[in-house]
Amino acid sequence: MPEAPRTAVDKALDLVEAVARASQPPRLTDLAEEVGLHRATAYRVLLELVRRGWVLRVGDRYLPGTAVLQLSSAASRNSLGVLARPVLTELSERTGMMVNLQVPETDRSRVIDVVRPDRLAMVSRLMGQSLPVHRFAGPLALVAALAPADRAPFLRVAEEAGYHLRGPDGLLADIERTERSGFAVEYGRNERPVASLSRAVVSRPGSPVCALTLVGLGPEFDEPRLPELQRLLREAADELARVLATPGEPASPGEPAARPLLFTPSASSDRPA
Repeated sequence: MPEAPRTAVDKALDLVEAVARASQPPRLTDLAEEVGLHRATAYRVLLELVRRGWVLRVGDRYLPGTAVLQLSSAASRNSLGVLARPVLTELSERTGMMVNLQVPETDRSRVIDVVRPDRLAMVSRLMGQSLPVHRFAGPLALVAALAPADRAPFLRVAEEAGYHLRGPDGLLADIERTERSGFAVEYGRNERPVASLSRAVVSRPGSPVCALTLVGLGPEFDEPRLPELQRLLREAADELARVLATPGEPASPGEPAARPLLFTPSASSDRPA
């Protein structure tokens, strides 16, 4: 299938991103080459970006403009990571485990924040890494919260890695169990003897925003303790949904939380293979 032509918005964003990530202020020729535009086209787009404050021109070089800097400042105060950090910290303290925050991308999830207690310093933080669905609980929780039609890119990554999709021990069965219970559990698939438990936060059915994941040693996720961990994780996910629904408005003591964004499937403790 031929690739769709780039829109004017695509070209402008490509140039803004290229300026922002450059190791030193780039020239017009550098930018045009990097984003794959004709030099004259890149120049016309850059003129408009300079006019709107998204790019600053200094001589023959380009820097991030005031609009980008203002947006960055606002984002640093209102980003998902900043809003979620208190929830991650409290959940880690209540469980004694590492907690990470993941967001869905095209065909994987990405870890954008981690709280790790000293006792688990030997466990990889995976900060900034992109994780496939067949090896980690976080992307499994996110994929299970997607509409079935939107799961194909994630499944393709697993299939290309040689992971079996069908059968009672396959990935599709894992997704079905996770969708039914609301929890994804993973035992040592990526790092032995590490296990993890994850739950998605969604804005509406089929639209996961992020996932909270507990990470610890395998024996800590045994059957006697698993229901308690699920309860604590559910409470944290509900709180994060409330925070995202009403940012900057912490609930007063005794005040009922805002209606959460999170779906509430049955709290089964099925263990994926």
